[in-house]
Amino acid sequence: MWDASKCDLCGDCLVKCRYVDYDKERAVVELKLLMEGRDAEVLHKCITCLACSSYCPTRADPADLIFRMQEKLGTSPIVAVGKRMLETLVEGLEGRGEPRQVVPGEPDKPLLSLDSFRFDEFPEGALESQLFKGMTVVRGAEFMSLCGCVHMGGESFVERYGQLVLDRLASFGKEVVYMHNEGFVLAHVKAKEYGFKVPFRYMHLYEYLCNYLKEHRDRITKIGKKIAFQANCATRWVPEYDAFLDEIFELVGVERPSRKYERLGAVCCSAPIIYTNRELAIDIQKKNFEDAIACGAEAIVTCCPVCDRVLRRPSSQFGLPKIFITDLCRIALGEKPWPTSVV
Repeated sequence: MWDASKCDLCGDCLVKCRYVDYDKERAVVELKLLMEGRDAEVLHKCITCLACSSYCPTRADPADLIFRMQEKLGTSPIVAVGKRMLETLVEGLEGRGEPRQVVPGEPDKPLLSLDSFRFDEFPEGALESQLFKGMTVVRGAEFMSLCGCVHMGGESFVERYGQLVLDRLASFGKEVVYMHNEGFVLAHVKAKEYGFKVPFRYMHLYEYLCNYLKEHRDRITKIGKKIAFQANCATRWVPEYDAFLDEIFELVGVERPSRKYERLGAVCCSAPIIYTNRELAIDIQKKNFEDAIACGAEAIVTCCPVCDRVLRRPSSQFGLPKIFITDLCRIALGEKPWPTSVV
């Protein structure tokens, strides 16, 4: 959450931004305009990747300020394109949309939350995998993670609907494993910022997968490949959970080669700007895949259904397979073969 008291106007957040070309003086001017509640050029160029908050040395969270102002003014391209989608989300969050879908599981097993993603937005067979055997699975607009609404001009959705979504998950009386990390962010980060109650235990998918792999080491066949990682934007809210990803890679026997566009330097999959600046989106994808190939990667791993879908085109174009994080584990467990073709 934006904290003006922490901002010392160093300008680092915007000077380091890949999508504007500001020196410190210009960056400070832009920040002052935003802090005064006025329009600024950065609102129209921001692709909502959250990187500026990662760059901020004082943790003032400038991305949140930008998102608030984008929603308030409503004139940025992302807000204009996302308006209809947000209206549909409101219908779902308020119980006027499609009905929830629940696959009952065993009483003593956790709940797997897919947020609002459809079952078919995850890899085929993922939910039937031994990884999630016996778990209750739930999805629907009622369980939308909300944090991703910033990509559509809906920064206020967390505050407006956050407690409602958490209460709905709590009604199952189970520990919750979040299949998508934006749902985890709602419970782990945003709930603290807004004072929401989280009356259930919860776990990040990475931690869950890591624990599962440790408990089933005897089933793992080391993969022996170099793999690049495509971080989705929500990873910037919980950078400490990247350590679990490193452990997963080690457990399944893959190397995560060092490259330019990863960790703090990661680039967006480009989904937020596909319909507002396609030329830039394609350029981002191109640089990302060329960087992955240059470091010797034999595949690129995703952890977000949106990233996974957006990267289909460049994956095919550059001949670099994309693998969802759960499928990477399934390959090591012998449930799936290594991809022999790029789809």
